[in-house]
Amino acid sequence: MMAHLPRIFSEMPVISKMTTEAIRTTSSSSSFERIAALQANVERVIRGKAEVVQLAIASLLARGHILLEDVPGVGKTTLAHALARSLSLSFHRIQFTSDLLPSDIVGVTIFNQDHQEFEFVSGPIFTNVLLADEINRATPKSQSALLEAMSEGMISVEKRRLPLPDPFLVIATQNPVEHIGTYPLPESQLDRFLMKLTIGYPNSIDEKKLLRAGGAQEALEHLEPVLSESEIRTLQDEVGTIHVSDALLDYIMTIVHTTRTHPDVALGVSTRGALTYFRACRALAMVHGRDFVIPEDIKRLAGPVLSHRILVKDHRVMRGDFAPEARFIERILGELPVPR
Repeated sequence: MMAHLPRIFSEMPVISKMTTEAIRTTSSSSSFERIAALQANVERVIRGKAEVVQLAIASLLARGHILLEDVPGVGKTTLAHALARSLSLSFHRIQFTSDLLPSDIVGVTIFNQDHQEFEFVSGPIFTNVLLADEINRATPKSQSALLEAMSEGMISVEKRRLPLPDPFLVIATQNPVEHIGTYPLPESQLDRFLMKLTIGYPNSIDEKKLLRAGGAQEALEHLEPVLSESEIRTLQDEVGTIHVSDALLDYIMTIVHTTRTHPDVALGVSTRGALTYFRACRALAMVHGRDFVIPEDIKRLAGPVLSHRILVKDHRVMRGDFAPEARFIERILGELPVPR
């Protein structure tokens, strides 16, 4: 890693090189310890799903939002609660229903008779962590109330733009099976989510332990925060220091450009998608305790970050697969050469 240091360091005495390297290593180790503590805390509730927890933490560090899509009862809402409780941040939950209004999310202006003036009463979106439970059960009008907030960290209310707390994380859940009374998220809103994750059923050993413990609710209620607000912002800033070689940057761009030019794809990954993909790869490297990205980071994140950003032309091309876009990403990863 010393080869990447500025020229001035090569002209300093050896002791200065060693001191600089020691400071960098100590900082990296400290960041990894804090991230590991966060992961261990969440896994006290979400058992046997270390990889899903790691991806959720990587999304947080990359300042991205998370869409949890899976069948009912596998722990989508529990994961969101566990992550929120492990952070020293404000938290609100919104149960999305067909009669939910945008004002129920953003807030409303009322007339204060005591002061004889109008005042804005903020809605639950003014929080650090927002759980949008069953987001596809709300109408498109209510869903769109999240668009500006998720992309800009701001909302517009009666010609005023109000900032949201920093950090700001939306964790949305939806059920991909039940479609009665639901409103599928449009592509423009799906693109606002950094990752689309599935949890899946636990293995028999972890599920047996969960049955013995009587569920995860008791463990969830006893979770204590392990990261402060300032520590979270510091870790998010450190993501930008993770090194990505030119060869790996070209590999990322090859994957992105393949989604745009492949004959089976109707809609490829946008520039915004490429940027978030790049940032997520750096964040995942940091979660694993590295200050550099490796090809495995890029391959692991291709599905969660890119699959909901593309549209295949004909689902029959993918032989009726349940997740054709994800399977397409897997296919091109197997075809493209991986840089050494």
